[in-house]
Amino acid sequence: MRLRSTRILHTGQRIRVLVVDDSVVIRRLVSHALEEDPEIEVVGVAANGRIALSRIPQLNPDLITLDIEMPEMDGLEMLRELRRTDRTIPVVMFSTLTERGAAATLEALSLGADDYVTKASNAGSLDISLANLRHELIPKIRQFFVIGRCESAPVGPSPCPAAPSAARSQRRAVAIGVSTGGPAALAKVIPQFPAGFSLPIFIVQHMPPLFTRLLAERLDDLTPLSVSEGADGEVAGPGHIYIAPGDQHMRVMNSPKGPLIALDQSPPLNSCRPAVDALFSSLAEVYGASVVATILTGMGHDGLNGAEVLAARGAHILAQDEESSVVWGMPGAVAQAGIANQILPLDHIVPAILRDVEET
Repeated sequence: MRLRSTRILHTGQRIRVLVVDDSVVIRRLVSHALEEDPEIEVVGVAANGRIALSRIPQLNPDLITLDIEMPEMDGLEMLRELRRTDRTIPVVMFSTLTERGAAATLEALSLGADDYVTKASNAGSLDISLANLRHELIPKIRQFFVIGRCESAPVGPSPCPAAPSAARSQRRAVAIGVSTGGPAALAKVIPQFPAGFSLPIFIVQHMPPLFTRLLAERLDDLTPLSVSEGADGEVAGPGHIYIAPGDQHMRVMNSPKGPLIALDQSPPLNSCRPAVDALFSSLAEVYGASVVATILTGMGHDGLNGAEVLAARGAHILAQDEESSVVWGMPGAVAQAGIANQILPLDHIVPAILRDVEET
């Protein structure tokens, strides 16, 4: 994972965006949607990756939106070239809700893209398409920047001290919540769990259906542990990693057979489904203090309420630090609430989990 903190822009300074897409219609649509935001400026467009790379030095964009399928040089090839020389400029990919589009998007995220939006199919009228873009794309762009941060807003690690450790309880489950930057973070974190790790690991990564299945398959190739999407009614087994399926909350419930997974499509929490809060709150009911829970990189504050519930039960809470996060929204919320027992760089997370499990 690239080390980059949220960029601070001065009041009146706009976020400079380069739009890269081979479709004239999409370029115009994206440009029109972004220009309606007073804090975003489209400084240029390009029809393929080769043209875009040649324009970056002159345009000096703060962020790039990048299509995947383009002639001459597609989005993946451009991303490879870009990351050889610039590992800091945020890149938001455009994806399609297809198997091919999802696989290409996960590949882009592994190559250094920061986030993605999915192209709406059959969006209907121009007004609907613009509304969808404003709703989906603009927050994904703004998450990497702070404009006119006030002096009282902290930069860097939380000013709140780490929460004191509660009385220890034998650990029985591990939970991870993650969003923006998650696939790359998980690709670093999951292989660090050793073969024979004896606890179930529950993960919520904000992604749509199909994407979560492909993510589980990718992670399964990186670890001796078994990784799969959680299935409704499945008993949670030791040493298995469960990914919440896209568009479904994943909770854990008590049953005569032991803790089992329950999926539902109840309303989104924090505009998210699956939501970290749904998982964490259910784990508090089933496992109580026996959970070690981690919030990794991500936009927003999903997981904060669930982490508070877990912390009140005596669970151990970890948060990724700002320097190693792509976006320090979710872990920052937990850190600044003062409920994290530890605030750590990404590569220290699993060692801390293993130490906590071994010491209980």
